Amino acid sequence: MSGPLYVPVLPTRPHAAGVFRRLWPDVQAAIRPLWNLPPLPGAAPEALPTVVGKYVGPVSAVSRHGGWIDAPFGEDAQTAALAEALSVYCELGRLRPVTGPERTEAQQRTAVETARRCLRGLGVRVRVTGEWDGRLGEDVRGLLARTGPEVSVDLLLDMGAVLGDRPDAGKEALRALDALMPLAVWRSTALLGGGVPRVTADMLADGACEQARAEWRMWHEVRAMGRAYAPLLGYGDYGVQPPSALAQAPAPGRKGGPPWGVLRYTTDSSYLLFKTLTRGPDRVAVNRAAARRITELPEFRGAGAGQGEEWLSACARGPLSTGEGAGGPTEWLRAGNLQHMTYVVRSLPGG
Repeated sequence: MSGPLYVPVLPTRPHAAGVFRRLWPDVQAAIRPLWNLPPLPGAAPEALPTVVGKYVGPVSAVSRHGGWIDAPFGEDAQTAALAEALSVYCELGRLRPVTGPERTEAQQRTAVETARRCLRGLGVRVRVTGEWDGRLGEDVRGLLARTGPEVSVDLLLDMGAVLGDRPDAGKEALRALDALMPLAVWRSTALLGGGVPRVTADMLADGACEQARAEWRMWHEVRAMGRAYAPLLGYGDYGVQPPSALAQAPAPGRKGGPPWGVLRYTTDSSYLLFKTLTRGPDRVAVNRAAARRITELPEFRGAGAGQGEEWLSACARGPLSTGEGAGGPTEWLRAGNLQHMTYVVRSLPGG
């Protein structure tokens, strides 16, 4: 792929590793994931190597073309142990450590030390969840001064949730990039944002709803301004989940959940969300009908477009006499991310 890279912001969870493993090789080659370790509240430092291995080992194995590994929710007491545990996957794998201007000095120092040892570079994740604050640029300048010129750096400008209530997100992203780009010879730069809202039952009261792809529009707005860095500005999103999903701490053995779920489909301008059921006598009929509504859309790209569309087509055609292939929350999320990530890569210039 000759155009911008796609940087999905993903959790180090089994479903995300499974999605990445199933992507076609040419799609994988255009993607550099930003993997995020979940919060590990109260985890003792001596237990972190085992815990980190459980989450990071599978995603490191599928990241054959590289990417980044971040622990944005790490507690101060865990900093040293987290850095040591993650360094294994930076030195022996293809992942790069991540830090940011709002991180503690200890976290910044350990990330830089890991970057120096692994020789793969450092991701600098700058969060802008509202208006751009020029003081943040000075903090990045200070971080880069401590990093030194011998470490290659990647800029990950993370705008957080970019929904319809942030019409000026493109303007704020441009202000941030104009301030940050001159600070270093960035090896790569990506603009990240989450455009999928947290889905509620009210949103699906009529069985379906449509949400604008605000983060996709933001990226195009920035590129259209004609800056010298625009042609190679990478695009990133949070897949088909909201950014808040990353902050969910593991809950082993948790059962239950709402009686409904959602099938997701991505078009050029929108996210289309269709209600499904997790239980009840109408579960199979409702779920197959939801998949069928997607496959009958004018924007549906056909069963051959990717593994996500293939699953949706099979679900839509399945018999009502059996629930096999009608899916559950994990299958719906997997299909949603497969179709979304494949479509994004195909939509990028040069894809």
